[in-house]
Amino acid sequence: MRSITLFRKFAAVLIAVCSAFPAFAQKSQTPKQEKLLNGMKVLIWNDPSAASVSVKVRIHSGSAFDPQGKEGLMAMLAENFFPNDGTKEFFKDDLGGSLSVTANYDFIQVNASSKTEEFLTMLEAVATAVSNPPIDKDSATKLRDKRLERLKALEKDPAYVADAAVAKRLFGTFPYGRPELGTADSVSKITFADLLEAKQRFLGADNATVSISGNIDSALAFRATRRYFGSWLKSDKIAPSTFRQPDDPDTKMATIVAEGGGESLMRFAFRGFARNDKDYAASAILTFILEDRLKQNLAANKEKATVRHCAHILPGIVVFGLPMQVGSDVPGNLPTLLLSKAITNDEFSSAKARITSAYNGIPVDEFWLNADTFKLTSAADDLKSRDAVTLSDVQRV
Repeated sequence: MRSITLFRKFAAVLIAVCSAFPAFAQKSQTPKQEKLLNGMKVLIWNDPSAASVSVKVRIHSGSAFDPQGKEGLMAMLAENFFPNDGTKEFFKDDLGGSLSVTANYDFIQVNASSKTEEFLTMLEAVATAVSNPPIDKDSATKLRDKRLERLKALEKDPAYVADAAVAKRLFGTFPYGRPELGTADSVSKITFADLLEAKQRFLGADNATVSISGNIDSALAFRATRRYFGSWLKSDKIAPSTFRQPDDPDTKMATIVAEGGGESLMRFAFRGFARNDKDYAASAILTFILEDRLKQNLAANKEKATVRHCAHILPGIVVFGLPMQVGSDVPGNLPTLLLSKAITNDEFSSAKARITSAYNGIPVDEFWLNADTFKLTSAADDLKSRDAVTLSDVQRV
C-alpha cells in the first residue's frame, strides 16, 4: 500500500519514452591505472586478441549543467570537438576505425578506434580535439544552425515531445526536467561566449577519464597518453553535481498536441533512483518485471509498450509508455494494477536473467568509466551488488 501511495504522489500522467537503463559487463579484468600530473585518470587494458585499439575519453559533466534558458549548451560543446563532417571519414578510411561523440545529462564521451598500427595518430587526434576544441564564432554559428534544424524536426515527433513533456512535468526546472538537446528557443540564445565559458568550466583534465584497450604495449600507451594529454590544463574549479531538489509535480493528467501529428501516445512516470543508490540494482530488475506486466495488460500493440528506468547521478525517472487510440479512455488505474500485485519467483528469475544477459554485452571499459562518473565504490562492487539482489529487495523497492 505504501508503494502505491508513493506512486500516486510522484506520478505524472503524460507522454514519454526514455533510453534503456545502463547495463554493464560481467567481465572483471582490472586495467592498469595511472594518473597524470594534471589530474586526468588513465585506464589501460592490453588485449592481445583485439583487432583494433579503442580510446574513450569521458568528461564527467553533462547537460545537467546547462544554464536555464540555454539548454543544449553542453551538447553543442561536445559537437565542437569534431565540428567537421569529414573527420569521421578520416577515422574510417585512413585509420581503419570509427569516431563518435555522446552527450547526455551526466557526461560527454568521445569513442574512437583505429587499426593497431594507427594508434598513435588516433590518440593524438582525439587528445587535440578534446583538450583544446576549435571553438570560434563561425563554427559556433554553424553548429547552432545545424542543431536548430534538427530540433525543429524533432519537435514535430510525438515521441520526442512526449519525452520532453513528461520530464518537464515531473522535474520542473530541475536539470532532468530540461531537454538534453535543448529547444529551438534555448539553442538560438547560445553564443560563442557561452561555449567558451563552458569549455573553461568543464573541459579540464581533472574532470576526465581516458580508457585505452587493444593489442598494445601498456607502457607505450601510457607514455603516449602522457605526451598527448599532459599539456591539458586542470579546471579552475570542478562544478559539483548538487542541485535543489525538484518540487512535487502536478499529478493531474495533461494532454499535449504534437505539431507533426502521428500516433497517440500515453505515459505514466515517477521519480526513480540515482545511479549510485543502494537500491538501483533492485529497481532495474523491477523495471523489467513492470514492462512484462504492462504488455500483459494490453490487448494490442504490446510490442510498443515499454517501461524504462533512466538513472542519473541524481534521482532518475521511471516511465511507463504505451500507445493509445485517439479518444479512448485513459486507464488511470493501470499503475495501481501493475504495482499492487506481489512479485513472483518466476517474474524475479526471468527479469534477473535478462539483466545478466544485458550486462554481458557491455565492454569492460564502460563499466569502469561509469564507476568514475557516478561515484560508485568500485566497478567490481557495483557488479556484485546486482548479483546479490534478492526477491525481497525488489518487492521492497
